[in-house]
Amino acid sequence: MKKKISGLLALTLLLALAVPARAESLAVEAGACLLMEKTTGEILYAVNEHEQLEPASVTKIMTVLLVMEAIDTGALRYEDMVTASAYACSMGGSQIWLKENEQMSVEEMLKAVCVASANDCSVALAEHLAGSAEAFVEKMNQRASELGMADTSFMNPTGLPAQGHVTSAYDIALMSRELILRHPDIRRFTTIWMDSLRNGEFGLSNTNKLIRFYPGATGLKTGSTDGALYCLSATAERDGMELIAVVLKSPTSTQRFESAKTLLNYGFAAYALAQAQPPEPLGPIPVELGDAATVTPRLEGNAAILAAKEKVGAMEVAVELEERLAAPVEEGQPVGRMTVTSGGEVLAEFPVVAGNSVARLTYWQILERCLRMAFMGGGS
Repeated sequence: MKKKISGLLALTLLLALAVPARAESLAVEAGACLLMEKTTGEILYAVNEHEQLEPASVTKIMTVLLVMEAIDTGALRYEDMVTASAYACSMGGSQIWLKENEQMSVEEMLKAVCVASANDCSVALAEHLAGSAEAFVEKMNQRASELGMADTSFMNPTGLPAQGHVTSAYDIALMSRELILRHPDIRRFTTIWMDSLRNGEFGLSNTNKLIRFYPGATGLKTGSTDGALYCLSATAERDGMELIAVVLKSPTSTQRFESAKTLLNYGFAAYALAQAQPPEPLGPIPVELGDAATVTPRLEGNAAILAAKEKVGAMEVAVELEERLAAPVEEGQPVGRMTVTSGGEVLAEFPVVAGNSVARLTYWQILERCLRMAFMGGGS
């Protein structure tokens, strides 16, 4: 048997503008595009999202992701010094003109990659982290596989033209989400509009013009080559909801930015992100024959809901919990569920689990308890 708790959903709503009519097709000038919400990973709009295309310097999102993972695990530090090899200095394209054997900190090189798309710094970081660019590319492809990037094959850390170096709008969204979700410190670099290196002697200007001209822009990476045309993974946040807009093979630089803005505007106008909460605190559940009398239930994971804005006002929540449990009970064991609905439509279900473990009483503990109860009863 289960007990049910229901009521209007207590939400922290993250709203933007008024709800528009649903668009059948957005005015996006690109070979492929995709719009994803960061917290839930839900796709809000997509066209040709699995088509394998050249990503140009949008590739560097994976390069930066591996660097940030190394920093966050302690394998690398921002203050570590990186020495530029002759190979790193030979990259061409976007660069900060590293000289062979020039040393620069991980932090400064990371800034150069995120702001100015520096190919030389991308390779220098790759060599420093993995020993060689080739070994780093192996790590890139391994990480892509782990993230489910089935459309992707990386051939270098920069995105410079190379046979077989392809990915998709969907895969770019996956690695973009992993970067901004797991490593929010990257915003220190991706939100820079203008800065400098080498004690102010070398100026940097962000290749992502949305950082200056789009309210709430947080990143992320541009790219362009003759084959890839103009590409972009653009991230922006408003009132706590962060979106990822990927644009590949756009005809001009201006059109890639306008297309990204179109995707982001649609997402912010049409959707809301809400944090679901039970209508009342979850009370303890009795446990039979346990070394503790009750289990405290809790929601498992992040109960975030992404919904069309017109459904937000009618949201309701219901929680079903087991009335009793039999020991043993393991921490994390399912003990119920929370269901969020709107207009009779189920929007999401979230598991409710045991917040603590309860061991089963042994035979001797049961006997001791029975004797104690009998003794207490006899003395009354």
